[in-house]
Amino acid sequence: MASLRQRKGSRGKEASPAAEGQSQQSNCCTHHHPDKVLQGDWSWGAIIWTSVGWSVSVGLGLLCSIYVATLHENDLWFSNIKEVEREISFRTECGLYYSYYKQMLQAPSIQEGLSELIHDNLTESRRTINLLQRMNIYQEVFLSILYRLLPLQAYLEPVYFYIYTVFSLQAVYVIALYLTAWLLSGSWLAGTLTGVWYILNRVDTTRVEFTISLRENWSLPFFALQVTAITCYLRPQLSTFQQKVMVWLMYVTTLCFCLTWQFNQFILLVQALVIYTLDCGDLLTTTQVTTLYLVQVSGLLSVWLLQFCNSMILGSLALSFVVAALFVRHWQSALKTGGLLVRLARVLLHSVLVLLLTFIINYLTKKALQLRSDEHIFKFIKSKFALGPTRDFDASLYLCEEAFGRLPLDTMERLAGTLLLYPYIPTVLLLSGTLAVAVLQNLRPKGGAADEKRGVAAAFRPDVAYNLLHTVLYGLLAFSTMRMKYIWTGHMCAVAAYGVCGTELWTLLLRALRCDTKVLLRFVRYAVPLLMMGWLYYKFWPKLMEELSELREFYDPDTVELMTWISTKTPKQAVFAGSMQLLAGIKLCTGRVLTNHPHYEDKDLRERTRQVYQVYARRSPEEVHGILRAVGADYVVLENSICYERRHRRGCRLRDLLDLANGHIMDGAGENDPDLVPASHPRFCEAIKTDAEAYTALFTRTFQNKTFYVYRLKKKRKKSAKTSSEPGPKQ
Repeated sequence: MASLRQRKGSRGKEASPAAEGQSQQSNCCTHHHPDKVLQGDWSWGAIIWTSVGWSVSVGLGLLCSIYVATLHENDLWFSNIKEVEREISFRTECGLYYSYYKQMLQAPSIQEGLSELIHDNLTESRRTINLLQRMNIYQEVFLSILYRLLPLQAYLEPVYFYIYTVFSLQAVYVIALYLTAWLLSGSWLAGTLTGVWYILNRVDTTRVEFTISLRENWSLPFFALQVTAITCYLRPQLSTFQQKVMVWLMYVTTLCFCLTWQFNQFILLVQALVIYTLDCGDLLTTTQVTTLYLVQVSGLLSVWLLQFCNSMILGSLALSFVVAALFVRHWQSALKTGGLLVRLARVLLHSVLVLLLTFIINYLTKKALQLRSDEHIFKFIKSKFALGPTRDFDASLYLCEEAFGRLPLDTMERLAGTLLLYPYIPTVLLLSGTLAVAVLQNLRPKGGAADEKRGVAAAFRPDVAYNLLHTVLYGLLAFSTMRMKYIWTGHMCAVAAYGVCGTELWTLLLRALRCDTKVLLRFVRYAVPLLMMGWLYYKFWPKLMEELSELREFYDPDTVELMTWISTKTPKQAVFAGSMQLLAGIKLCTGRVLTNHPHYEDKDLRERTRQVYQVYARRSPEEVHGILRAVGADYVVLENSICYERRHRRGCRLRDLLDLANGHIMDGAGENDPDLVPASHPRFCEAIKTDAEAYTALFTRTFQNKTFYVYRLKKKRKKSAKTSSEPGPKQ
């Protein structure tokens, strides 16, 4: 297992039609603080003020980028460790993705490198797959080409070019959140507070410093930019040209977001639900709704083409939902007519029709394309909410990981410790109440006295409404699945900063205190965020400095020894079987052929992985040998950390999942389902170490250390045809 140790000598667009004429109201519904330059005010004061705001955003972005880069260096001593140790530090699937960047750089030419990726026979033994179709690795391809073309080779190592690019995207992420808060509140102080909160809550906003190549670290900065573009697009003051620019920006950022993360369809589905809710509440115009939907469709179809017509995209729920929503919306033209109860009934019927048509389109699409690549995700969802069987191996792999469990309560404690949670909750509650009133008022009949009663709620700003529903829905997603919190917490910073620097909360409070004046409102809006940032600086600056002074060193001698042995003692075309996580590192460090890998979005690969994992189940040596030979394995690597796993509770250890899938009783004290039976064979990973004849006849130990055992598969022979030509174990 990889570990860290202390270094020696170091310290431990327009709103609804009824909103017209409400511009005098001073609240979230109509009072707006647009950027003066955006509104055409090119006075020196506006230019200087806006320039300062942009400069602060860039400064905070660079500060965040340098911060995570320094943490990465301090944790691993990355600049001082050997190349093989650097590569091992790209853990699990991160190593697999980085290996394609390395492969492109080692190719004789760009054309040959692309050809190797399109006709790859190293990632899955006995199969030739198109990696550009199967995986989201265009970012690795782009960076490798860029590194080849730019005159950087003499000044910057390839690995630094890669990690610095990822860390730079963190700057883009912070700038995007900064701009969203600025657009919502009209003050770049809100953006500053957003950036400060993002950095101080690093544990909950990003994990880029130790999972550099993870797809979300490439994708989420573009998603944040897309949200910024949507926020700007929904401002009513934009000119036609500015609207077109925002639409193109939304498309480009959606394309980049979808191209860099395989889970894009599920994120876009939640976003489509936000747009649908705003449409049903009559908070967006028909043009805005159609444009936002078409941006999503265009982005997904563009990725479908770039990924060589990847059928998983056509079978996505997001695409099915958008098509269904547009179709039903077109044919149900009377949705926004009638009285309140009639309209509520029509909205309910409309929603039922959209959901029904979504599932019909999705089902027929998957049947026509014979698509089963993402069925493991739906099995996981069913099992998570107790809607399906819990013995499924693929679903259990997710359910037993902490990252796919519910959001722990200590997350809320950390967010409250930086003052982020305190303005966030009242902001969301206040805006949610106001939005609910606005929707009910919008659904009432228009005209006459009814319009006069609509008041401030009728003109609820669409950009605020979008961001409110965005943070609520993605917050629910984060609470249900902890890994999704990184989508929510960054945007949470922007919403909380909007609450502090906007007018809504302060107007309500000052009115309750009977001292609602423009001067006092302006003073509070600027004084409070400055006081908060001063307090945060006082409390957290020493902690940040202490964190940055902690120097550690990457330390994993067993894995280094294994990778060195594989590189020097095995044929280059040797095929290795083992755990998904380890095999990703073997491909990166040694370039050997794999039987399976961590990119789990393929049904055949999932079945192959389950079969290879039988080395940790109770199976006979003949069965295991047959399974490994069927997938072309020459060597199998066994890990003590899996065979004798203690990290997970009983029922969630990998060997338990295999026992349940095979119908066997689990190890250890505890209850077992009545239909489970005792296995007729001992656990393979334990029994093979006894060197019993049944095992030595089929497997030869060629390497071992405290963590790993490597066995070479023999060809099946008659018992009398034993040989002793294999080398002995490495001690």
